[in-house]
Amino acid sequence: MKRKAVVAGQFYERDTKELQRRIKQCFVEKRGPQEVPQKNNQQPPVKGIVVPHAGYLYSGAIAAHAYKKLIDHGFAESFIILGPNHTGVGSGVSLMTEGSWETPLGTVPIDEDLAQQLWTGIIDKDETAHLHEHSIEVQLPFLQFCASGTPFTFVPICMAMQDLETAQEVGTLLAQAIKQTKNHVAIIASSDFSHVGFNYMTMPPRDIRVDVYAEQQDKRALDSILAYDPGKLLDVVYRHNISMCGYGPVAAMLTATKILGGSQVELLKYGTSYEVSPGDSCVGYGAFAVY
Repeated sequence: MKRKAVVAGQFYERDTKELQRRIKQCFVEKRGPQEVPQKNNQQPPVKGIVVPHAGYLYSGAIAAHAYKKLIDHGFAESFIILGPNHTGVGSGVSLMTEGSWETPLGTVPIDEDLAQQLWTGIIDKDETAHLHEHSIEVQLPFLQFCASGTPFTFVPICMAMQDLETAQEVGTLLAQAIKQTKNHVAIIASSDFSHVGFNYMTMPPRDIRVDVYAEQQDKRALDSILAYDPGKLLDVVYRHNISMCGYGPVAAMLTATKILGGSQVELLKYGTSYEVSPGDSCVGYGAFAVY
């Protein structure tokens, strides 16, 4: 199966050259790392990243910080991309095991050997969850741009169930599969943070601007991720009603990288959509690297 790009022309440009220009701009603009990275092999290698999945205009510069780290510390041969399920279609944890995904920058094959290993336990084989989900798709053009023509593969996993038990089981299965492969594999957790304001029917307290409230809420989640504590992350998300859409993927990535020997989490950049488009609604975005 070749999955076509379903949010090209919405979340990012449909035209190849325009899309390449957009991604380059994400790297060089003021909110981004302000340079287009070159491949090298700094140590320690990146085991995982957290990246946003909104339209590139709003979150692309934040995502660029995480993708720069992937390049700086040795671009992986394969990527497991975990994203939340926004559509409500498909199994609780849905995996595609074969085929490829198409973007305006070309086609990316699924790592079928790694995917077959991951098709176990709570992880189901279910293509339907991926057909219209954007959280994983929007990561591929960034990876293609960063790869600069070097072949790579990926495995998409869409999580509708995001409770701690599910995230820990998924993370454990990821770590076990990665240990069995000889390839360099990095885990990408796709998540936006707080959704606040009129568009999301989540209003801030009186006299607090939407971006200020989003930042206040998100600091709790950011601190939990920096503490390398998936349980604490889910606790603060639930306890403070933080409208972070991909907390399960982040918790699963933290679980997996810990098992794989990860020891450090770095916050690379935090920003909001308000910085681009001030108004009555705001979404928070965070970029992290795990070593």
